[in-house]
Amino acid sequence: MSEQARKTAEELEYLTGFGNEHSSEAVPGALPIGRNSPQRAPLGLYAEQLSGSAFTEPRTHNRRSWLYRIRPSAAHPPFTRVDNGALRSAPFTEAAADPNRLRWNPLPAPAPGTDFLAGLWTLGGNGDAAQRSGMAIHLYATNADMTDRVFSDSDGELLIVPERGGLLLRTEMGLLAARPGDMALIPRGVRFRVELLDADARGYVCENYGQPFELPNLGPIGANGLAAARDFQAPVAAYEDSERPTEVINKFCGNLWSATYDHSPLDVVAWHGSHVPYVYDMRRFNVLGSISYDHPDPSIFTVLTSPSDTPGLAGVDFVVFAPRWLVGEDTFRPPYFHRNVMSEYMGLIEGAYDAKAEGFVPGGGSLHNMMSAHGPDHETFERASAAELKPQKIDDGLAFMFETRWPITATAQAAGADHLQRGYDDVWQGLQRHFRA
Repeated sequence: MSEQARKTAEELEYLTGFGNEHSSEAVPGALPIGRNSPQRAPLGLYAEQLSGSAFTEPRTHNRRSWLYRIRPSAAHPPFTRVDNGALRSAPFTEAAADPNRLRWNPLPAPAPGTDFLAGLWTLGGNGDAAQRSGMAIHLYATNADMTDRVFSDSDGELLIVPERGGLLLRTEMGLLAARPGDMALIPRGVRFRVELLDADARGYVCENYGQPFELPNLGPIGANGLAAARDFQAPVAAYEDSERPTEVINKFCGNLWSATYDHSPLDVVAWHGSHVPYVYDMRRFNVLGSISYDHPDPSIFTVLTSPSDTPGLAGVDFVVFAPRWLVGEDTFRPPYFHRNVMSEYMGLIEGAYDAKAEGFVPGGGSLHNMMSAHGPDHETFERASAAELKPQKIDDGLAFMFETRWPITATAQAAGADHLQRGYDDVWQGLQRHFRA
């Protein structure tokens, strides 16, 4: 952590809007006018396109940015394999997919000097990174800045959810600050470095191999509600003009590869396009809910969705359970007992979750794979069944969920972890028979 990083984060300005065709220049005149690749780019820069989608995908789904940089990305030495550490990728074949309900405590504290990349620890996932389908769930615990090295992920985009400690993300397009309560997204292939805003940091990462996240369609909800496009913040151009050696780590088809450049690749002086990083404050989520009876399906809490080839069936959804009012009449208000064709991983950022009275703590997480029965624990059920039904504000917690179309297979390290809660099933054992004919 450095005071300079904290000062930098406090002074950041952003471009606003989700999916916009943004443009930004750190030096006036660095962006060419009227064309993307002039014979000679302004200020002696190199013009380079970064494509996050195929050229021929529909305009509404096409993601690409033009970068104007001091050195082209092609100017680098060969990459060589390096150790993956605790990072794993799909296909996940270390163990059979498990129908049991699983829950973990937070990651243990890392060894001194552990940066964000070294602190990534894979819980599990599905699909195939090389086939660009599915997703992976990682956690991170870090206590050191990434110094003279940057990271990029060719396999997918990274949705980062801080739980403890803030992050300063230095990307090719500029800087983002992500603190607990925020989520940040780094698109596929975009290089970035992580610096800490506090002594240590901990959180969650969804690696999305499939279609890029987008805002969900609102349908009968209308034109407004859920996450507002204007609340997503993209960086303004900022560049490093550094000639010292920098290690570049690339995640490619599940493995880490390293090359040492003689300069920083975060040298983009200007850019324009739609393939850009962004940060979003989840406390701005406009929660919708029932004002008559019953608990709505959790799909109304969807912030972002990665569509699949089947309409309405997401490769992965990112869902947030933000503060909200409950007013349903004659209604069991916590999330109902449920078996789901989708698979759900839930994490907690702060406070408590209204369906679990104990055991589910910030930094921890639970996994309920497809068709595994889950719902309120015994204590929550008894309390909610007898509660006086008056307007109730849920404002003591912030939880989220990664929901995916395929089962999530846990890694061997997750299935055998010391912080795996043995006896998680016991939270439902107190549920008694109340049937009266």
